[in-house]
Amino acid sequence: MNATTPASPLAPSGSAVKAAHAIREGVLSEVRKAVVGQDEVLELMLCGLIAGGHVLLEGVPGVAKTLMAKALARSIGSDFKRIQFTPDLMPADILGTSIFDLKSQAFVLVRGPIFTDLLLADEINRAPAKTQSALLEAMQERGVSLEGRHQPLSPLFTVFATQNPVESEGTYPLPEAQLDRFLLKIDVGYPAPEEEDAILASVHRGFDSGDLSRAGVGAAVTKDGLLAARAALNEVNVEPPVLAYIRKLVAATRTSSRIRLGAGPRAGVHLLLASKALAALRGRDFVTPDDVRFLAGPVLKHRLLLSPDAELDGATASDVLREVVQAVEVPR
Repeated sequence: MNATTPASPLAPSGSAVKAAHAIREGVLSEVRKAVVGQDEVLELMLCGLIAGGHVLLEGVPGVAKTLMAKALARSIGSDFKRIQFTPDLMPADILGTSIFDLKSQAFVLVRGPIFTDLLLADEINRAPAKTQSALLEAMQERGVSLEGRHQPLSPLFTVFATQNPVESEGTYPLPEAQLDRFLLKIDVGYPAPEEEDAILASVHRGFDSGDLSRAGVGAAVTKDGLLAARAALNEVNVEPPVLAYIRKLVAATRTSSRIRLGAGPRAGVHLLLASKALAALRGRDFVTPDDVRFLAGPVLKHRLLLSPDAELDGATASDVLREVVQAVEVPR
């Protein structure tokens, strides 16, 4: 698909996988006009979008988490809103509330920023538990209750939440049950030296991250086209040995002596959906064990609680999960 040509809203039967692959190429081509490097992170974000899940981005300030979310939203022609989470943020600031209109002499429902396609929840761990819960409930239910009425959210509604892994002062860490709602947790690291050189050269030439239109980032796909591409998940085949492999990986996190709390059944469902989405984005109608292994970290590591011994050893969830994955036999 040409990067400037939106995908067809309705993909013909049997072509959803091809449409998903074309969307991947078109979207990445557009986002790269604003974002240098981070191709793996961008592919994972797109994977979450196709799989219909929400994504948690973790990285230190200044590694383009916000820029990637903005550019991705622009590349799919979707509505985008950002909420900067702070300790005084209230649920009504996200969901909306009723205000009295002097002209009509009646209360009018004003919808909050959650009524969008892509929502960036910046520094989600800075808001108090009540506000976090309001957002996470909407993420799960795909709708909110305002003034006693159910208000559905956009069918494309996806949350990209960010948090800083280093700074803990003035934060409210997400409980494990809420972390489990995120399909993927993606670590966003520093760029490579050559990528950082390219970033500096781009800014020197006049690039402004606040003006993506000037950078030439356009829509590579329509919202309807993206929703139609989600049908690709129904076309992706998963052989019984690969399904069993997913189950064994998740179960292995529950029996490891270095893990106090392993992943639950939802983790297995998320790993399956993400693997099917990744296969479709890469142009295949079948899932391979390599797809599952590639996604095991982003899908599982934020759902694990390490044992005291592992924590004393200085191990991270990524380290322990890597050991678990290596110990499970890969189907042939």
